Amino acid sequence: MEKEKNNFLEYLKYERNYSDKTVLNYDKDLYLFLDFCDSNKINNYKKIDFEFIRSYLKFLYSLKYSNKTISRHLSSLRSFFKYLLKENIIENNPTLLISTPKKEQRLPNFISEIDLEKLFSIPNIEEPLGDRDELILRMFYATGIRLSELANMKVNDIDFYNRRIKIFGKGNKERYVLYGENCHKSLQRYLNNGRLKLLKEPNDYLFLNNKGENLSSGGIEYIINKIVKKSNTTNNHITPHTFRHTFATSMLNEGSDLVTVKELLGHSNLSTTSIYTHVSNEHLRNVYLNSHPRARKK
Repeated sequence: MEKEKNNFLEYLKYERNYSDKTVLNYDKDLYLFLDFCDSNKINNYKKIDFEFIRSYLKFLYSLKYSNKTISRHLSSLRSFFKYLLKENIIENNPTLLISTPKKEQRLPNFISEIDLEKLFSIPNIEEPLGDRDELILRMFYATGIRLSELANMKVNDIDFYNRRIKIFGKGNKERYVLYGENCHKSLQRYLNNGRLKLLKEPNDYLFLNNKGENLSSGGIEYIINKIVKKSNTTNNHITPHTFRHTFATSMLNEGSDLVTVKELLGHSNLSTTSIYTHVSNEHLRNVYLNSHPRARKK
């Protein structure tokens, strides 16, 4: 059985041009499966049926693997048995009728109003870098844009009159995001003060580092981490993407419809945006339980 596995890995590498890392992951997954076969005295792929695959998945669950990890193992097995069928090593694919485990839906992490104020108060806006950092925070929260979108933002992308910004998202898909009064004030101050002091030579990018070059995504992540450590927030797991979650949650909590949030976030499918309704509904539930006279928690 080991021989067929090795042939399959070579097929992935040389015929399918899979990366070494991907082939290694297949190897690890199949090693565990063959070990399970060996412990059950299975020495021929033709003896493996639907029930045996099910028993293997139960074994993976017993190891406390997540649904995501089990789905990956099952995907490896499906590819392997598809290969075995193609090579006429087996007559039937036992993985075809096996259902993929449901995805574990984790609610997005978001920042409370109190923690937001703590974060905004950290940068020293009297200094060029602090001026820039405060705008980074406000821009993330005001627009809900991705880290890469903020790093690639250029001054010419900003429509100051209508307070909107042209964004080039995933797949270079163009959309506009809006920003409000607080972000507008920070933006004007940075452009007229901090950015001018950081600028060494002509540069189209909005956010600059201390050398006057465009600030990288890694640099922005470093700034956010440093601010979070200084801020003493109750939420210690704040990343640039957490601001995106917070933007969406705040919009829905304040009555925005899901389609508007979808467009502002640049999601392709409404189903991707709908995860935020769970957070919003939980917020509404807590407000109801704490506000309604016949529903208040004692």
